[in-house]
Amino acid sequence: MAGNGLPSLGRVKLSDLIPSEGLPSDSYKLSVSTLSQSLAQYSAAIIQLAPTDAALLRSSLESARLYFNQRPSYPTSDMIHTNDSREWCKTSGYYSDPQLWQETYDFRPGLTPTEPNNEMEFPPAGLVDIFSIIGKAARDILDAISFYLNLRSSPFTEILDNVPMRNREISSSVLSICCHARPSFQGAQHHNLTTEEDGQLVMFSEHEHQVDKSLISLVKSDKAGLYIRDFHGHWVLVDGDLGPQEAIVYPGLALYQATAGYVSPALYRTEIGNLPSSMFGRCSLVFKLMPKSMTSLNCSEMRAAGHGVEPQFQIPVPVDDFMQRSHPTDQLFNRHNFPSFNFPVAQDGSMKPLLRRRKNNGRCKPLPPSKRLRLEAQRVLKQRVQDIADKKGIKLRFCPLKECESHIHTLDSPCANIRLEIGWPPGVPFVHPHDLPNKAKIGFLEAYEPGWTATNDMELSLIDPGQPRPSILGNGLPQDVLDLMLKDLQEMKAIVENMIEINK
Repeated sequence: MAGNGLPSLGRVKLSDLIPSEGLPSDSYKLSVSTLSQSLAQYSAAIIQLAPTDAALLRSSLESARLYFNQRPSYPTSDMIHTNDSREWCKTSGYYSDPQLWQETYDFRPGLTPTEPNNEMEFPPAGLVDIFSIIGKAARDILDAISFYLNLRSSPFTEILDNVPMRNREISSSVLSICCHARPSFQGAQHHNLTTEEDGQLVMFSEHEHQVDKSLISLVKSDKAGLYIRDFHGHWVLVDGDLGPQEAIVYPGLALYQATAGYVSPALYRTEIGNLPSSMFGRCSLVFKLMPKSMTSLNCSEMRAAGHGVEPQFQIPVPVDDFMQRSHPTDQLFNRHNFPSFNFPVAQDGSMKPLLRRRKNNGRCKPLPPSKRLRLEAQRVLKQRVQDIADKKGIKLRFCPLKECESHIHTLDSPCANIRLEIGWPPGVPFVHPHDLPNKAKIGFLEAYEPGWTATNDMELSLIDPGQPRPSILGNGLPQDVLDLMLKDLQEMKAIVENMIEINK
């Protein structure tokens, strides 16, 4: 992977990830490949939103700075949350986590009021529009990952919120407006960790790293400082050179579970060492695309696409239980044998993973004569007989084989008129060609395609029960038994020849 990896974080235009009807365009396949390789190598990628969204992102971040700056320096006890997993789908409004030196305002449609509920507090501006824009982007990115994994279109629709939401529904996904290390926020005594990154001392909060439980997370900040651990275990600054319309995307634990470990979640941490000099701290817009609480995470789509699913992923996990459960990161990232989200590009340029296939030398395997004869009879029935019947307005209703053996010798049988109208060969029972004996099949084919036997010489004489042949097991066995035995021997011979060809 290192040899074919990206030299830096992948940068992809969102407009190139929007699918369209028909075959995928070259730009779509290239963008999906870049996104997927970046997620595999860096656990993150840069998404370029529409240029018109830059102004909205900027104004929302400015509004967020003003919102948090007017908050009290000492939060009240009811405003302090410490990541209670039981409330994962119910958070709304302002709360703070002094241990992380972080303040958050959660916007959750269906629960968060869009208008100020009192005369003293005005929430950050533009939340409805930001939620809509980034939420749509997250779904497009999730579909692009699904395309790369060769899953069907929109495979996660059943576990996502309705679009648009129905009456009285509460969004599982959430838009969090966050503020790190606001100097005037004095919620707790802060203990920091200092490490050396690229020769520079970098200060982080005492919670050295975090991992989201989302499917996909998108982050846009007003200052650099987001570090994500890459494939080699190095911490990489991922938002150091973002443009005004660019955001960071990274996968979460829910996607890791839903894809049987093929998409690893991002392990991240936030730098706070250089922020006290700023009056506002570091503000971010964080959108988390979450599964619905009443659904389950299972890997049925991965199995359907032919991916191997390890035992720990085979049992569906209720989303609510998954969100309340702790997930030690050392078990996630210290595994050496889990599947990697890294597939080579196929020679035809498609992004489908190259799954294991049975060895094939490219040559068509010869069919057993009896099976080939049966397929030929079915072909002639569709192409010749059915066409004649349609032109004459006749509906074909075949007889049972045993009953029709006596019909063919009388002129007043139930099928006599139909046989005469469509030119059914004399002496051949009027039954579906699939059920005809081999000799009768040949007569049927010759009647509708004269000269068929001469142009399709494929050892049919060996399976013709009407021709005399020496008995290989003695003359005491009935002829019909010998016919069946010889037919089986011919099919076994064809199977052995196929196996020899495959293993050459």
